[in-house]
Amino acid sequence: MINTALREPAFPDAVITEAIRWTEERGPLDDAQALRTAASRASDGHARITERALQLGERIGLQSEMTRARQWAPWVLLALVALIVVAGLVLAGNVVGGGERHINVIVALVSLLGLHALTLLLWLAGLWLPSGAFGTASLGWIWLSLTARAAGGKRGQAPLLVRATTGLLTRARLLPWAFGLVSHGIWSLSFAVVLAAMLFALAFRSYTLSWETTILDPAFFVRAVQVLGWAPSQLGFPVPDAATVLSASPGAAGQRTWAMWLTGCIVVYGLLPRLALVLLSAAVWRSRRKALQPDWSEPYYRKLLARFAALAPAAIVDADPGRTRGAAPARPAPSELQDALFVIGFELPPDMPWPPAGLPVDAAHVQRIDGSAPARRTLLDQLAQARPRAVLLVCHAASSPDRGTERFLREVLAHCGECRLWLAGATSDDATTRWTDWLRDTGLERIAASDRLDTALQALDPTP
Repeated sequence: MINTALREPAFPDAVITEAIRWTEERGPLDDAQALRTAASRASDGHARITERALQLGERIGLQSEMTRARQWAPWVLLALVALIVVAGLVLAGNVVGGGERHINVIVALVSLLGLHALTLLLWLAGLWLPSGAFGTASLGWIWLSLTARAAGGKRGQAPLLVRATTGLLTRARLLPWAFGLVSHGIWSLSFAVVLAAMLFALAFRSYTLSWETTILDPAFFVRAVQVLGWAPSQLGFPVPDAATVLSASPGAAGQRTWAMWLTGCIVVYGLLPRLALVLLSAAVWRSRRKALQPDWSEPYYRKLLARFAALAPAAIVDADPGRTRGAAPARPAPSELQDALFVIGFELPPDMPWPPAGLPVDAAHVQRIDGSAPARRTLLDQLAQARPRAVLLVCHAASSPDRGTERFLREVLAHCGECRLWLAGATSDDATTRWTDWLRDTGLERIAASDRLDTALQALDPTP
């Protein structure tokens, strides 16, 4: 059996749970049914909170909104990738597509790497500054926002889901890495397309590469080319020497060196950092994704845990010799009762046939429960809603009643007009006497016990 105490909700369920928390900040939702359902389906406190949130989320449309977001997400990402690729092609075309086929290598380098460098610096700053400081500057945030808009618009539940998602990512210290995984991936693809377009153009067309200046010293360009070319040179890319840089017409070999230097700078300062950050972001995501859970220490969640604890019945399995005799609970007012008969089999042996022969045809509800806490809660919820005038409880005569049985009988009495006990399978009067004495000792004389079905049914009062 899976230990539910160690089970944490999956990320989509955690998003729904957090979204319900944000929703209830504006006012609590009607959750009576959701509480009972969650209590019956899960035994761990966190799992119950999640189940309650899923029940409420289904009612207000959170799951359907998330399903639409999942359907739209790949298409929005594909459109964003296509847009960035086209922009990269346009940028590459501006560099190598001029009519004069003259490329200013410094201007080309700045135009191809400028925006990349700026967004990369903002992303790196976001790792150290407060979470979300530069979140809206990343392609990952743009993708998430466009997906939310496509899935539900401003009036749907998508903004609430976005808030819950970013909140969980922030708490797990994954917000910049999650957005970075998308952003760096798109940038890597863009650089790959730009390089492919540039290399194709440089391979099959003749270009003149040079630098120009009006106010800067030529020695500045010599030094800049050497410094920028050091890292690409470690990968085998050539670096123009001072003579080539200062030459007005470096010749075919010099032009080839300039072209490879420009390509190497784009690879080393553009493509490779983005690819490395894609791998790093993926590794951080894998290592921290288990932390994508709600903060269970929040007062909101502690309050829910207390409410679930109040629903749980006391687990009493043996007699308490020091207990005092208690009075039977008051029955509901006659005006609250309905003309209905419930027949309940309680903790019967598996081989005992059910339903028993001879039951009235007008019995509104015939059910057999195993005595577990979820089964008891479900039955008591049904009784609380139906308020039947009569309940016939069928127990095994050979079984020994305990405090758990006493508590269950008291809870049944609180929701019905009359309750009678049929001791099925009795082989002697001793069993009936034992149950009768026990009912008297616990203050439940109001419940008449009989080992005959017809006698138990005759004792039920059919009238208010």
